[in-house]
Amino acid sequence: MRLPETWPMMVAAPTVEKIYHTPLLELIHHAHEVSLQNPLPLLKAKLLSVKTGACPEDCAYCAQSVHYKTRIEKHPLLPTQEVLNAARQAKAEGAQRFCLGGAYRQAPTGESFERLLEMVRGIRSLGLEPCCTLGMLTPEQARRLKQAGLHAYNHNLDTSENFYGKVVTTRTYAERLETLKILAQENIAICCGAIIGLGEAEQDRIDFIATLVSLPKAPESIPLNLLTPIAGTPLGEQKLGNAEKIALLRLIATCRIFFPKSSIRLAAGRNQLSLIEQLFCFFAGANSLFIGERLLTADNIAQESDTSLFRLLEKADVS
Repeated sequence: MRLPETWPMMVAAPTVEKIYHTPLLELIHHAHEVSLQNPLPLLKAKLLSVKTGACPEDCAYCAQSVHYKTRIEKHPLLPTQEVLNAARQAKAEGAQRFCLGGAYRQAPTGESFERLLEMVRGIRSLGLEPCCTLGMLTPEQARRLKQAGLHAYNHNLDTSENFYGKVVTTRTYAERLETLKILAQENIAICCGAIIGLGEAEQDRIDFIATLVSLPKAPESIPLNLLTPIAGTPLGEQKLGNAEKIALLRLIATCRIFFPKSSIRLAAGRNQLSLIEQLFCFFAGANSLFIGERLLTADNIAQESDTSLFRLLEKADVS
């Protein structure tokens, strides 16, 4: 089950499929062994929506699209000082990474981009790892973010190339891959994940992992989301159950086997998991999560609930 550590690893989809379809407990056991052989710290990240709503994209799961009527409160780019105050609070809460989320198709230009660079510099000065998710980037924008001290950039693929067009029609999978290529060229850590529960088939999850494996640079972090159905969006009535939770475990374990040194993050939808289910996700290979009661426009887990989780993950004696 151990795979070569060299990168890139040109692994075909059938190889991913074989590992993904290993009997579940055996798969999780192998993934846990990989985690023990490549121990990673528990990484806590906090995400702030610095520009909310009015996004021209039509992602079927997203409350921020101009194409849907949802109840989110739209706001333009936040003042820099407000963002840095939030970053200080995140550090006080134990976060090591602070992520800026902006509802853009393409990262903005002009004064807005200059302010974002200022935010990145300020976050870095606080001793936090700055991360951004601002849509597609040009090489020059990526270069300037790197110079400002950006550690990582999130650009999710969400699902397979085959299924992607059923979820988003205003951009292509190829455009997403192009931005990931730019990030690799500028030596910015890639944060790239998926959403479970979009209506995708099992093969789409397998193909997503195969795409990650074929990237020019291994993702430094892989956020895995359970769909949070939001009223007003095309997927607002989608129902999730145990099948999606099992798919999450399979995805975590398979990603851990293929990416022994990447952070695998429990992201949106974690509030749909019990404490025991979250612990099982960490046993299967997760080592990172988002803290805070909001993730962009969706609810997350209350701080007191996470206190119990961290006690179990970080301390041997919890009596």
